[in-house]
Amino acid sequence: MAAIIFLLSMAVGVVTSQPSPPPSGNCHIPAIYNFGDSNSDTGGIAAAFYPPGPPCGETFFKRPVGRASDGRLIIDFIAEKLGLLYLSAYLDSIKANYTHGANFATGGATIKRVNESWFANGVSPFSLDVQVEHFNQFKDKTTYLYNQAKEESQRSNLPKPDDFVKAIYTIDIGQNDIAYAFRTLGVEASRVVIPDLVNQFVSCVQQLYGKGARAFWIHNTGPIGCLPVIYAKNLDPPPGSLDEVGCAKDQNAIAIEFNKQLRAKVIQLRSDLPKAILIYVDMYSAKYELISNAKDLGFKQWFTICCGYHDVDEDVYCGNRGKINGSEVFADSCKDPTKVISWDGVHYSDAANNWIATKITKGLFSDPSLSITELCPKHVSIM
Repeated sequence: MAAIIFLLSMAVGVVTSQPSPPPSGNCHIPAIYNFGDSNSDTGGIAAAFYPPGPPCGETFFKRPVGRASDGRLIIDFIAEKLGLLYLSAYLDSIKANYTHGANFATGGATIKRVNESWFANGVSPFSLDVQVEHFNQFKDKTTYLYNQAKEESQRSNLPKPDDFVKAIYTIDIGQNDIAYAFRTLGVEASRVVIPDLVNQFVSCVQQLYGKGARAFWIHNTGPIGCLPVIYAKNLDPPPGSLDEVGCAKDQNAIAIEFNKQLRAKVIQLRSDLPKAILIYVDMYSAKYELISNAKDLGFKQWFTICCGYHDVDEDVYCGNRGKINGSEVFADSCKDPTKVISWDGVHYSDAANNWIATKITKGLFSDPSLSITELCPKHVSIM
C-alpha cells in the first residue's frame, strides 16, 4: 500500500484557462476553495517538494502542470462548469491568481495527521486541518491587503472579501487515510479508525463555517479496491475476494463504511449549521459506474494502466526509469490516454475525470440532487 500512498501524492505547476460565462439561468458563483489530496491537487505538493516530469499533463496541457493525470482533474472540470479559471495552488506563488478562489489540496494528504513523511511514504505534511489553517491565513491576509490597497491594480490577484461567503467550498479527501490504515492495521482493523476520521473531517467543516463558508460540496471516497495498482499486485487472489467487476471486496467495504458514516455526519451538520447548504456527492458510485461499464463507455478494461509498470514485486512509476524482470524500462504513457480510465494505476485520466465530472456537476450522484451551478446564496438564504 506504500505504492498507493506515493502515487496519490504526485503533482506539478499553476495553469489558468479563459473562463466562460456560467450557464444561463443559474446564479453566479465567484470562487471555489478546494481542500483535499492528489485527486484535486493542482500544484500544491509539486511546489512544496519535487514535481514529476513528462508525460504528466500531455493530453490537455501538453506539459506537466501540477496534476497527477495526463490532463484535467475533476476540480478543473468543476471550475469550467462554473465559468471560472483553474484554481491556483496556495503553495505555488508563481503567477498565482486568487480572484476566483484557491486550492489548498496536496497530493498524499490525509484527514488525520499520520506519523510518516513525504520522503518515506509519500504522505503530505499538509493534512486537512493544516489546509484549513492555510485557508484561515489566506482569508485574513488577502482581506487585509484588499482593504488596504489604494489602487485597483494592487488588488488584481486578490479575492474580493465579499466573495468568501458566496464561494463554493469543495472537499475531496479520505482515500489516503484508508490506504494508510490498510498498510498499518490491516483491512478489518481499519474499521476502528473510521469514526475518528469522520469526526476530524466534520471538525474542519465546522471551522470553515466559522470563517464564513456557507456552500459545501463534499465528495465521499472512491472504490479503493478498484485501483488498478491493487489489481496488478493481486494476481492470485483468494477465492471470493473479488467482486463481479474484479475489485477487492474487503478494501471497498472499508471505503463504503467510511462513506456511510460521512454521509450520516453531513446530514447531522445540516441541523448543526443552519445557514449552510451541504451537498454530499457520491463519488464512489460515480466511479464504480464508470469502472463497471468501461467497455460500453468507450474505454479499455478498467484495470488498464496507461503510465507506469506494476506487478507483485516491482514498480516503475509514471515518468521514471527502473527495472522490470531485469530489463531497464522508462514508464512512458500509452498510445491513447483518452481510452483508459486509469492514468497511473491510482489516478484517473483526463477522459475519465471528464466523464465523472459531467455526471456529478449535474447532481446525478448528489444528496440532495442539486446541480453545482445552483449551489449559491439564494439557496443558502432559505435554509
